Amino acid sequence: MATTLEGIEGLKAAVGQDLGSSGWVEVTQDQVNRFADATGDHQWIHVDVERAKAGPFGGPIAHGYLTLSLAPVLLPEVLQVSGISMGVNYGCNKVRFPSPVPIGSKLRLGAKIVDVEEVAGGAQATISCTFEVEGAPKPSCVAEVIYRYYV
Repeated sequence: MATTLEGIEGLKAAVGQDLGSSGWVEVTQDQVNRFADATGDHQWIHVDVERAKAGPFGGPIAHGYLTLSLAPVLLPEVLQVSGISMGVNYGCNKVRFPSPVPIGSKLRLGAKIVDVEEVAGGAQATISCTFEVEGAPKPSCVAEVIYRYYV
């Protein structure tokens, strides 16, 4: 269940708060193949199932940027901001991919508001996002994403 914050003041008040986690989503080979087609990244560790079985991960893995691209899908399960006219993805500060996301595994996103600063017409929130694979000892992606919320 998402944490709902009321406007810019609600965002500011939530700095430092752990907002919880999204639900688990399965990462499928079809999803990886479609991402490869969209980006042109057809590296064998992602799309060649038979070759990947003999590779370093024992099977195909998702692209790191596919994992990161799930932030706009999963973050609304964790955070909702009311009393704004719109929110836009503004970018990232730091992105790391500490461990792979095997095809067929389940992934979820945890979030924490790191900083909120005022910008013309609203505020910019820096949100720490940690993607974890069910049962894995390390996160698969850790990123600081930036959203701008306008009143």
